Parts: sequence; C-alpha cells; structure tokens
Amino acid sequence: IPLLKQWYQRRVAITAGISSLSDFQLWERMLLIFTEQNSYPPTHYIRKVPQRMVHAFTFIQLFQLAVLCAFSFSGSPYLKMFFPVLLACMLPIRAKIIPYLIPKRYLDALDGHF
Repeated sequence: IPLLKQWYQRRVAITAGISSLSDFQLWERMLLIFTEQNSYPPTHYIRKVPQRMVHAFTFIQLFQLAVLCAFSFSGSPYLKMFFPVLLACMLPIRAKIIPYLIPKRYLDALDGHF
C-alpha cells in the first residue's frame, strides 16, 4: 500500500504540474519561439513588444532557470548550500542588468499579468 500511495501522489503532482503550464507565461513565450509570427495569439504583450525583445527576455529567463537548476540538482552539497545566495542574486540581475538589455517599456508589458 505505501508504494501505491507514493506512486499515486507522484502521478497527481505531475498531472497538476502539466495542467498548470497553460497559465505559465514563460511556457507561453517558449512556445512562441517555435510559432510563426502571424500565428501568435492576441496577447497584450505580443501587441506591445517586438518579437525580438520577447525572445530575448525568454532566453534570459531560461538561462537563469538553467543556472538555478544546475545548482539545485548538483551532487555537491556545497553547491546546494549556495542556492539561496544564488537565488537572492537573481533579484539585482532583474532590477539592474536586464533593464540595460531590454527597454523598461517592454519589460513593463512583459511583466504584466493581464
């Protein structure tokens, strides 16, 4: 019974994670990379931000996610201990460095939820 319960809990968690991807803006922007521009959905940030800036912002976020995952899933306990510091370092990167790469008016549109 414990094995069945563990399998069921894992299955529910995976299903919940996959079903919530449709509301995840990073996932939507990742799909836009492989979609033709004339097939883009009429989302508010698509109308206000050039395609190049949307993709640049998406790649920056994917790179940050990859760095966080590399530290989080590493086998070294010392790297895992550094994870909260690395996570805290993401805030100044977002606040100070990314606005130099992408203009603020585009970031405001990309950050908005509705």
